[in-house]
Amino acid sequence: MANEVPWVEKYRPEKFTEIVGNEETVARLEVFSRQGNVPNIILCGPPGVGKTTTILCLARLLLGSSFREAVLELNASNDRGIDVVRNKIKMFAQTKVTLPPGRHKIIILDEADSMTEGAQQALRRTMENFSKTTRFALACNTSDKIIEPIQSRCAVIRFGKLSDAQVLAKIIDICRKENVSYAEDGLEALVYTAQGDMRQAIGNLQSTHVGFGHVNGKNVFKVCDEPHPLIIKEMIEYCAKGDIDEAYARMQTLYSLGYAAEDIVSNMFRVTKTNQTLPEYLKLEFIKHIGLTHMTVLQGLGSLLQLTALLADLCQTIEIKS
Repeated sequence: MANEVPWVEKYRPEKFTEIVGNEETVARLEVFSRQGNVPNIILCGPPGVGKTTTILCLARLLLGSSFREAVLELNASNDRGIDVVRNKIKMFAQTKVTLPPGRHKIIILDEADSMTEGAQQALRRTMENFSKTTRFALACNTSDKIIEPIQSRCAVIRFGKLSDAQVLAKIIDICRKENVSYAEDGLEALVYTAQGDMRQAIGNLQSTHVGFGHVNGKNVFKVCDEPHPLIIKEMIEYCAKGDIDEAYARMQTLYSLGYAAEDIVSNMFRVTKTNQTLPEYLKLEFIKHIGLTHMTVLQGLGSLLQLTALLADLCQTIEIKS
């Protein structure tokens, strides 16, 4: 088990047809691969939706047998200084590689929004100087942190979050291939904790399988170390009845288990948003109060007092509305 290949890598798509979700975006890149005329690209979107994987698929199609020599992949969150641009990137761009006509070397920069501004300015100059031989693909969560001169030299391609159904289908497929023992609530828990992030869903699946041998809801939440949504749901429902004592008892249980205030509030938001029993007007009021508390917690005030004040606000909302 210890030497087992991570399933994230084992089941990483190698062809466009294997990529899950973002069909229109992938189709656009497939057109580039057929025409061979690939511009510099910025791929932005949430983590774990297949940005880097899509670029690697494109590179394989374009470069064929020259893929290993003609592709440089760097994680810009680790290698984000100006020296990396001047040394690694520039040296690779200068290297001569025999490629099919009309093809270019490809430099993939993951987490490009983590690069310092100085490094980005140096990268801009490198992009200009080696435009005849090299193409750049920058993957990032948001394109706002990429400087304007680089954005203007790239085609910006946006990825969306994967749907729960897409994540679930992939997880079930892996469970069958790996003979994983699972329960329905385990699959639901994996989809819930992933929040559209395929990489996280597969990683959590493997961790639960290796750690417990059976994938059920309880084991998944132990691995992910997230507050159980059923306890959060009970707490929200007691708030909807105006019963602060019962709601506080559940909040205190979660807090005493060592869960961070941010995790508790984030899960309160997710559970409230998907709750089918709350009236719409009440759901909106609850989300407003939870959002304000989340902002306060992110500023560093994550005490039990803040969380209790939130419960009081939610219970008071009932009284005001009634």
